[in-house]
Amino acid sequence: MLMHWFLAAVHLLGFAGAFAAVLARGSALRRLEKAEAGARSVLMADNAWGLTALMLLATGLPRAFGGYEKGTDYYLHQPLFHLKMALFIAILVLEVLPMSTFIRWRVTLARGAMPDTGRAGLFARISHLQALLLVLMVVAASGMARGVMLAQL
Repeated sequence: MLMHWFLAAVHLLGFAGAFAAVLARGSALRRLEKAEAGARSVLMADNAWGLTALMLLATGLPRAFGGYEKGTDYYLHQPLFHLKMALFIAILVLEVLPMSTFIRWRVTLARGAMPDTGRAGLFARISHLQALLLVLMVVAASGMARGVMLAQL
């Protein structure tokens, strides 16, 4: 029972951390766009975003498929779980361009040069959209926790 509680608590904290991190990255990108901050602050927030995303995966997978919660069958037949996973996939798809760009930024900074920050505004918008999708994932998760089926809505 303690492991169930621990995984649930860490998973929920992961959502809070991910939300804060992706908003921080978006805000840092906005400041960068206005030349008020450096690329390193964006990359620090990006690191936090990546770590919290891994935390969500590391706790979510055992909860859904490791026998710690309602069971795999419940999740696979729960429409809100499918919605939550679709939102997660959308976040991952949106992350491809920023992630690949920020990897190049890290390499460029390591060489002592300044990265091209011309798409900072785009990446800020992507980060803020990802924050919204995280909120929608929490809404779907809270419905799953209450056994809500989409047909009931």
